[in-house]
Amino acid sequence: MSVNVNRSVLDQFYRYKMPRIIAKVEGKGNGIKTVIVNMTDVAKSLNRPPTYPTKFFGCELGAQTQFDAKNDRFIVNGSHEANKLQDMLDGFIRKFVLCPECDNPETDLHINAKKQTIGNSCKACGYRGMLDTRHKLCTFILRNPPEDTGSVKKKEKKSKKKDKENGSSDGEASNHNDIDAPDAVDGDDDDQDWGEETTEEAQQRRMEEISAHAKNLTLSEDLEKPLEERVNLFYNFVKQKKEDGAVDSSDKEILAEAERLDVKDTAPLILTELLMDENIRDQIKKYKRHFLRFTHNNKKAQKYLLGGFECLVKLHQAQLLPRVPLVLKDLYDADLLEEDVILAWAEKVSKKYVSKELAKEIHAKAAPFVKWLKEAEEESEGSGADEEENDNVEVVYSPSARELKVETVTPEKPAEEEDDLDIDAI
Repeated sequence: MSVNVNRSVLDQFYRYKMPRIIAKVEGKGNGIKTVIVNMTDVAKSLNRPPTYPTKFFGCELGAQTQFDAKNDRFIVNGSHEANKLQDMLDGFIRKFVLCPECDNPETDLHINAKKQTIGNSCKACGYRGMLDTRHKLCTFILRNPPEDTGSVKKKEKKSKKKDKENGSSDGEASNHNDIDAPDAVDGDDDDQDWGEETTEEAQQRRMEEISAHAKNLTLSEDLEKPLEERVNLFYNFVKQKKEDGAVDSSDKEILAEAERLDVKDTAPLILTELLMDENIRDQIKKYKRHFLRFTHNNKKAQKYLLGGFECLVKLHQAQLLPRVPLVLKDLYDADLLEEDVILAWAEKVSKKYVSKELAKEIHAKAAPFVKWLKEAEEESEGSGADEEENDNVEVVYSPSARELKVETVTPEKPAEEEDDLDIDAI
């Protein structure tokens, strides 16, 4: 059965297909191993050598791998289920197959052995760029660059001709050349002789290198996790900052963590849950900078902020439901919500975050503010004289009426300017 190369694409007519991985466990005890029976066919669908995804599995699982290309045997030591390997293959495809610009799998890798770089080019959109070479598989790719199609076919013809002339025995004898060396041989540190320096400074430097390498691996692994897991990681990060009493001054760190986990759009939903409660009107002022880092010129993030507000209303219904129009105006005045986002939200009642009934109540309470927004938009298209008059109009909240109303206020006269302060007189 075939599946989409990019399994995040659910279209059944998606043209790029690959066979499902077929795995067969052989051996017992310490000799147990998993043979990926159809790795050649899978790799052909991805336009990559079969050794690359096999080695990728070894890197991710911390297991040794063996390649016997002649007999189509690609082996990962240990017992591994086909479904687990299929999920892991998605990570390989994201990193080493899909174009970062258009998500098309029609890409080629280009190795520069001298500069130790791996280039990536897309036949579909014309993208050309460089791969992030921090993953351990990149070391293997640099040592085993992909061969172009013509070279592979030529090599296959030569091999078949040689088999016919010399018999199958020579072919069997050559299989040992395709056996992958243990991970210790192709590790990132294999060219370093750590026994040369024993000073405290050298040891400290090596520990820093190990820590940096481990951190890079962690960052890479986090990005491969599903969205739900990445959102939970972000939630725990912000929660820890709050518990440590450091959240007020951590807006830049929170933004960096959201970008690292690729959850920048959904972040306002989490921040609303962790940083706000029934005192949201005061908290909008306090955490305005935190939210602006996500919502500024980002309509999707603003929609998640509205969703977070709906969740807050559900938690503190008695306190917040009557104040819905006021809170929306506060968010609007703080530039956390744009006018067109609010108007689009008001057009449709959704049960994505709260029940349909509560959503209708929230929208009903928001109606006066939405009406004011629409009228303000219409008036802004009028003459300049009208604009001057509107400067004296503001939306106020009437505790008795429990709704927004428009009032004309008399502007205060500017206070007389005080004399400049003489600092020498202090």
